[in-house]
Amino acid sequence: MPTTKNILTILGQEIMPGKSTTINFNIAKLYTATKIEIPIIIERSKLPGPIVLITAGIHGDEVTGVEIVRQIIAKKINKPLRGSIICIPVLNVFGFLSMNRFFPDGRDLNRMFPGTKNGSLASRFAYQFTNEILPIADICLDFHTGGASRFNAPHIRVDAKNTKMLALAKVFNAPFTLMTKLVPGSYRATCAKKEIDILLFEGGKSKSNTKEIAKEGVEGTKRVLKNLEMLPETIYSIAPNDSTIVVQKSTWVRAKYSGLLHVKVSYGKAVIKGEQLATITDPYGKMRHLVKAKNDGYIINVNEAPIVYKGDAIFHISTLHLDE
Repeated sequence: MPTTKNILTILGQEIMPGKSTTINFNIAKLYTATKIEIPIIIERSKLPGPIVLITAGIHGDEVTGVEIVRQIIAKKINKPLRGSIICIPVLNVFGFLSMNRFFPDGRDLNRMFPGTKNGSLASRFAYQFTNEILPIADICLDFHTGGASRFNAPHIRVDAKNTKMLALAKVFNAPFTLMTKLVPGSYRATCAKKEIDILLFEGGKSKSNTKEIAKEGVEGTKRVLKNLEMLPETIYSIAPNDSTIVVQKSTWVRAKYSGLLHVKVSYGKAVIKGEQLATITDPYGKMRHLVKAKNDGYIINVNEAPIVYKGDAIFHISTLHLDE
């Protein structure tokens, strides 16, 4: 079990055991000289235990992740029996204000870690976060959604080599657990290098707030915190009827033609080889192309865009999975 520090020091402020506080992370200003601050919400028990860092909004348009952390705070799930829980609902406030995935400098924050002291704005933010906030954490939970019009089935992403996190992913018990490689420059990769445990949750799509996905994220978080003995038994956590499906390998189905996309299956569905997944038509009623599954598997991601171009990814489907 991780060891808890008696006094937490975040951005120069000391937080004693048993205290609740909010620290504003001041990263930059708007052109108008208006300060941009990121609230860091800290809840500490008097009893020792793990320090859990819960984050969302690393991409500013991924609203459902923000909603998950908001509910964790509003429902007081972030008040631990032991240890400490630190919540940052919106990491990329700039993007959140404009409903944009990126930082104002055009960078994807989740490709800028661990950052540099004198680099771009996104790189400087990643550097400050990595050096002043991340080191205090024992376990991180990071919430994301699908980008653009791609809708992700709720799932946890873990490195196949990390057996400890695979076990914790099964405790979280999202419908799916995907074995994925670490992406250079990502928050998750930086955690791995620093030997800080992390679970990355994906569900829903950008610029959308989906109630069912938020529920999966909140309930999974409760199961993890209960497993760490940080929540009382009186906080009820919904147990799924089925255990998480571990997806070892997956592939993308891409559009063979440009045109209007008509999706026929929903995310999370089990499909068989040859099953119709969608149709692609032209606007003039002359062309109608059937998109079929190339293998048995589960639909992990669905492109909900009304039109697609040839080569666009339209379905993410598992090719090798284990029903746990």
